[in-house]
Amino acid sequence: MTETAIEAADLGKRYGGRRARTAGAATGWALRNCTFRLPAGRVCAVVGPNGAGKSTLLTLAAGLGHPTEGALSVLGATPAAARPRIAYVAQEKPLYPRLTVDETLRLGAELNPGRWDGPLARRVIGEGALPSGARVRSLSGGQRTRVALALALATSPDLLLLDEPMADLDPLARHQLMGTLLAEATEHGTTVVMSSHILGELATACDFLLLVSEGRVRLGGGIDDLVAAHVHVTGRGAAGELAAHTVVESRATGRGTSALIRPDGPLPPGWEPTEPTLEDVLLAHLRSPDAPALLTPDARTRTEVAA
Repeated sequence: MTETAIEAADLGKRYGGRRARTAGAATGWALRNCTFRLPAGRVCAVVGPNGAGKSTLLTLAAGLGHPTEGALSVLGATPAAARPRIAYVAQEKPLYPRLTVDETLRLGAELNPGRWDGPLARRVIGEGALPSGARVRSLSGGQRTRVALALALATSPDLLLLDEPMADLDPLARHQLMGTLLAEATEHGTTVVMSSHILGELATACDFLLLVSEGRVRLGGGIDDLVAAHVHVTGRGAAGELAAHTVVESRATGRGTSALIRPDGPLPPGWEPTEPTLEDVLLAHLRSPDAPALLTPDARTRTEVAA
């Protein structure tokens, strides 16, 4: 088994008070029975509806919170022990508003001796034409995002955690920054984990997927493997004819039925298969929360593989 970047076993996080009301129904559980493994060196998308537990998962992986139950290891250690090897960009992009762009980069260099890549930080800032003397508080949301990503990339992390990193960027800047991020990750072997709602960009930007819903991982594994495990079928029969297969979602269409399935053997006569897209697979699972979860072998924990 290859080196592991993140491994969770029955991971759970429960919030109390006001935050509990937005953390997964009335129970306050943001994560519950969350189990998966992310191999090192992958570019992983974490997707799911609002309140699914995506931000909580990244916060725990960054060592900025403690699980209520279960276990979580990062880069072969506890998240706290691995923190010097992790870079984390939160949704809020917290930066010191009174510092200039140049002062922010100098602070990053002083706080990360031995790991700081100054030329990379300057290049990311330069590509956005940000004035080095501008104070952070005067920057737009997209400009602050660029500064935060420059800081994160320049620390030369082994694990880069990004919570909705590109949400406030225009399409051109998003494409440009994504290209820089992926090029650096490839060159240095960095594991990248990013939460996102932009489904259309995932297939080209990422090679691994975690679909989080209701606090647990519903789909996990290499994107190509997950898509290949599903088939879209149409036929004139009823969905009951597909009972020998795992039916994720089925819908009546005119005189027949359309379904997304995980096939187990040949299809019944009269059913035509087509290859689904990644978006087809994700949306079908999101619309069908009771569908059985699927983790491909490289997304299963060592305990599950041994069993």
